[in-house]
Order: sequence, then C-alpha cells, then structure tokens
Amino acid sequence: MDISREIARAIGHVSSIDEGTADISLEKLKDQNPETLWKNWAQNRGIPFLTEYSLERVSADLIRSTPIGFAKSHLLLPVLIESPPTGSEPRIIVLVGHPKGMWAITPLSALLSDAGYLPRPSPDLLDIHMMPATTLLNFINTVYEHYSQHQTTDVLSRMDSSNEEAVDLLSLQESVDLLDARDEAPMIRLANSLLAQAIRQKASDIHIEPFEKELLVRYRVDGVLFNVLSIPSRLQAGLVSRFKLMANLNIAEKRLPQDGRIRIRTAGRDVDIRVSTIPIRHGERVVLRILEQGTLLLPLSSIGFDRQDLDTLTSLIQLTNGIILVTGPTGAGKTTTLYAILNTINSPDKNIITIEDPVEYQLKGIGQIQVNPRIELTFASGLRSILRQDPDVILIGEIRDLETAEIAIQASLTGHLVFSTLHTNDAPSAITRLVDMGVEPFLISTSLKAILAQRLVRKICPECREPYVPDRNEMGRLGMTQEELEYGTLFRGKGCGACLNTGYKGRQGIYELLVVDETIGQMIDSRAQVSEIRQKARNRGMFTLLEDGKRKVLAGITTSEEVLRVALSEITVEN
Repeated sequence: MDISREIARAIGHVSSIDEGTADISLEKLKDQNPETLWKNWAQNRGIPFLTEYSLERVSADLIRSTPIGFAKSHLLLPVLIESPPTGSEPRIIVLVGHPKGMWAITPLSALLSDAGYLPRPSPDLLDIHMMPATTLLNFINTVYEHYSQHQTTDVLSRMDSSNEEAVDLLSLQESVDLLDARDEAPMIRLANSLLAQAIRQKASDIHIEPFEKELLVRYRVDGVLFNVLSIPSRLQAGLVSRFKLMANLNIAEKRLPQDGRIRIRTAGRDVDIRVSTIPIRHGERVVLRILEQGTLLLPLSSIGFDRQDLDTLTSLIQLTNGIILVTGPTGAGKTTTLYAILNTINSPDKNIITIEDPVEYQLKGIGQIQVNPRIELTFASGLRSILRQDPDVILIGEIRDLETAEIAIQASLTGHLVFSTLHTNDAPSAITRLVDMGVEPFLISTSLKAILAQRLVRKICPECREPYVPDRNEMGRLGMTQEELEYGTLFRGKGCGACLNTGYKGRQGIYELLVVDETIGQMIDSRAQVSEIRQKARNRGMFTLLEDGKRKVLAGITTSEEVLRVALSEITVEN
C-alpha cells in the first residue's frame, strides 16, 4: 500500500509525496485533523514545528527574490540565511505549511541559487521548518505587505535613467496579486507599489497631482493629507495612463473628467478603488479612493458610541417605520455608520434595498442600486421603483432635493423604515434643512424618528501614548473641570514610527443623537428655532458633538486638539 498517498489524501488533495517521507501508520490517521496530522508527521521526522515566526528574523532579500504567487501556491517561504561555519556551505531556513510545499523545495533551491543566495541548487541546503497552513498563509501576506513599503523607492531608482526604454502601455497585464509584480513592466511595478503602500498605511485616498517639474503623490491617512513621493514629471503620462487602464477609462481622452473603478487583490485582501481624473494646467490630476471591506463593514458597537447612545440607536433601528437621518460633512464616516446599521438589522426576513451614489461596497443579502443621472436614474426616480419592490428597509444615499425628501417621507409613513444622510453641521440643523427644502413641518415631526450627527476624530497612537497636564486654556475650550480629570492628566501621542510621527493611529466617531419624541415633535410643528430645539434636546439627555468629544478626551481615546479641530463649527454655534 502506498502510505504516502494515503497521508496526502488525509491532509488534503495532493497527488503524491516523495517516497519515504511518510512514516505514520494508517491507524494514526483516524480521527485526526490535517493540522494535527501535519504536526505529528513533522515530529516523527525530527523536523521543527512552529506556531509562529518573528517578522524581525525574515530576510528582505529572500522575500524580494521569491514571488508571492510562488510562496502562496506552494505554501512555503524562505525566511533566513544561516551563517555557516568556516568552510561550510550557507543554508536557508524555509517554512512549509502543506505537503505540496515539499514538491516545490527543489524549484525553490534553484530559484535561490539563481539569485546568488545558494552556491548550488540543492534541497540539502534548505532547513525545513513546518507550520500550520493557515498560520503560514497569514504570515506570507504579512511579510510581503511589510516589505512592499520599500518597493516604490526601488522601482523609481531603477526607472530614474535617461536611457529608460518607453513602456508600451497597451500591452500591460494585471498581476495575480498586487505585491507579485517582479516580472512586470516598470510602470506597473510603480503603480502597484503606490497602491500597496497606501493600503498598508491604511490610507483612504491617493492624490496624484501634476506640477510643472514634478508629479506629487499624497496619501490621506486618518483624514489628513501628507506628502509621500515626488516623481519626475516625465513619468506622469505613463503612470496616469496605467491607472486609467486599470479602471477601464479612455487613455486617449485627456480633456474631460473621467470616473472608473479598480478591483485588486493585495496580501490576500480584496480592495475596491474608485478612480477620478480631471484635466488641470500641467496634465491630469488623479484621485483614488480606497475602499476595503474591513473599513466599511464594522460592528455598530466598535465605531465609538457611548453605551447609552448605542442602546438608544439599537432600539431605534428595530422600528418598522419612520426616518432616521445621519448628518455630517463629507468624510465624517456616515456611510460606515449606515453600513454598520444595515449589517445589524440584516436578516432573511427583511427586504433591504439601497440607492447610493456611488455604491461603496457590496453588502451580502442587500439589493443595491447605483445612481446614474445619464439615464435619468436619480435618487427620486430610483426611490419610486424601490417602493414597488416591497421593501422593509430603504437606504437613500443622500436627500438632496424636495422631491426625494417627500418620497422618503411618504415611504416612512406607509410602513417602511428609511435611512438617509444630510450635509448639516449638527443634528438640530437637519430639521431646518428639510424645512428650507420645502417639507412641511408636520410631515417632519410625524415621520422623523432620530437624527445622528457625527464626526471622525483621530485616536491617540497606543505605541507612543503619554500623559500630560493640560493648562487652563485647553480645559476651558472643552468645558472641562479639574474634578473631571481623574488623575489630573490627559493623554497625547509624542510621535513614533508606528504612527508616521503624527501621534495618532486610527479614527473613531464622536456623535450627537437627537431623538424626535413628542416634545421635540411639537417644537418642530411650531417652527421653533434650532437653538431652542438643541437646548431642549440637551435638557432631555442629548450629548452634543463637543460633549461627546470631551468624554473621549477624558477617556484617553483622543486629544482636545483633535476634538476642537473637527467640532469648531459647533463651538461657534454654542457661543
């Protein structure tokens, strides 16, 4: 009996394993999962079995010489060149996560020999260490994503030559993985490395701006733009054309704005990228909006709500009718909040339909409509069609005009729960905005259930977080008292490599939840001033944006400077 084939079949559809590599009896295969079997096999052979490996002990040169596609398809990774004793040949530690990786040992040794890291192509010069398949796959993604940060500079240095050959943009092909671009043309490697670095740094946007003598690349990280790279202007046409090709745009059209979409895969993650180009004086300006599932599909409990507001909002979104509005400027995280709400209430017994401009991420089990004015598919016309689809819950990307507002209100009054957004500074101002559009106050008070205003503040970097004693001026601007400071100190980040020396890493929301109860409804009917509605809501338990921001400063989540930066308009209103 061919025991090696039985082992391969037990561990997972491998055609065969090298003769003699299996010395486990068939009785031991029974009731063992693949990881346990793989571990036992390694232990019986005297091969180290690891559950983790340090990123610091990985050789960057070996990673650059091994395509990520080869590493992931065979589940093996060369990580370290061992210093040999005098007179001995060098050896390389290789992590293997599956029996099929054993078949790739010989090709790997040839690859490393061609790169100059082994004196000859021989599997005997490789020290095998086993690792669980899932662990190794995640580690491979982490390693290549980490070392991709150096790729942009490397590519530019190779391209920075007056003798560089022209790149045929029409012949460029996509890589299987964004980080696996070693055999591609230089312009593809440059574009891919810019995308990979932006995703690694969790940037939300990439700005590519042409000037007279340079092409400036900037990333928006945690809501703030900063310079990343200056590229010679002679590479401008090639780089812009590369992104336009990836987005299926017309590379010959440089006089008109264009919009497109790119879908890529990097380090095992699927990423959508919205591409916008506009013509300016020195060429075409490109902005790429990066949309990752992990940044949009977050649990409602993880985006910064106070416990009381979270409980209130959770109750509101279980209603069967009415309108709930989310307000704030562009980039305030309104879409993330709405997607978190839809994920919370999404179930097989509910028919949820959205109309968005644009659809930022596809939600499983939810019907999503993309606005397209060129064929007269607007929020209003799309909303009329949605109502004929027997929906339980409707999401309208934005209420922009009276027609859309009236249809949304009628939908809420006929047994539908409607979510939408408005661009207003705070929650009470949304009421005035609807009245200014022409909506009758009695319709607003009858249909509106709640208004949620929000902003995004940057969180203090946990790696360089330090306490400090605030001065009276700082405490006064946020309305703090000495009694509120538990230890007499606040926190801030001093800046480190982990946060790009900004002192901040990641973002979280600050919120203002206005519940339209009977009292607030009567004030809307009587056309009360915004300031009166705001004060009444505060008396009834509403925390303003500034007050919620203060709570997060006292909790050590963010800084007073950050709260003041995003809530300055409210300070003006209250004063």
